[in-house]
Amino acid sequence: MLLPILLTLAPLDPAPAALELQSLVTKDAPGHAVLREAKSLRYAQRFFEAAALYRRYLAEHPTSSWSAEARFWLAATLEQDQRWDEAAAAYTEFLAKHPDERLLGKEARLNRIRCWGIRQGQAPGATPGLIAALADETSEVQVAAALQLAKTRDRRALDALQKGLAMPAYADACSVALVGLGVKPAPVSSQANRFLVMRIREKGKSDPVTIRLSLGLARVMENYLSDEQIRQARAKGIELGNLTDRAADLPKGSMLFSVEDRKSSITVTVE
Repeated sequence: MLLPILLTLAPLDPAPAALELQSLVTKDAPGHAVLREAKSLRYAQRFFEAAALYRRYLAEHPTSSWSAEARFWLAATLEQDQRWDEAAAAYTEFLAKHPDERLLGKEARLNRIRCWGIRQGQAPGATPGLIAALADETSEVQVAAALQLAKTRDRRALDALQKGLAMPAYADACSVALVGLGVKPAPVSSQANRFLVMRIREKGKSDPVTIRLSLGLARVMENYLSDEQIRQARAKGIELGNLTDRAADLPKGSMLFSVEDRKSSITVTVE
């Protein structure tokens, strides 16, 4: 299973190929020609023209089932064109209009942080946006915002930077940022020895599949759950984006949560 882990410092395409949902547009979908041309222009790095076509599609098909993808790719195209303020505004519009887009929503929040980080001290909304992101529902977004704020020596980033030490993808960058702010990184050995253990039992099979994840990789667990299981977890008060914090406060052997659907049951414990 492909589980892309995003690094905020990577100066690459603001959306990985795994999110290229436009390929699913059927030939008879309204406006398909405009979306396909926009995609081709983006691949050709003709970003200004591509953005214009995405805007045209949204103006002509505001209620289309593809409007979420079109808005996301408009924002991503503006970012690739280094139109940072326009891109941040486009990501904000996408998030406001499509709050139920889980995968693209997280990607949009991370990409918007990158835009704001570049514009710190220049665009009025950049620093306030980063500060607000410190309270985001997911630890990854919080830490990404903190790393950007640390570049301007903003000490409001300290708590999130300390949290990032327990996340393998961010640990080194957070350690360097803390030292740059004159703060000694806190030890994280208590979390380093902990794992989340998923036991997936498919209906009709006697032996479960066991998957071990370090706490720093807890955010990828959502990829193993069906939509029904995700809904069950949320109904039980489990925020899948913040499993690292929740698991760190529980003793080893504790059951974090269990969910099931018609195909399988999943139990997650801290060990």
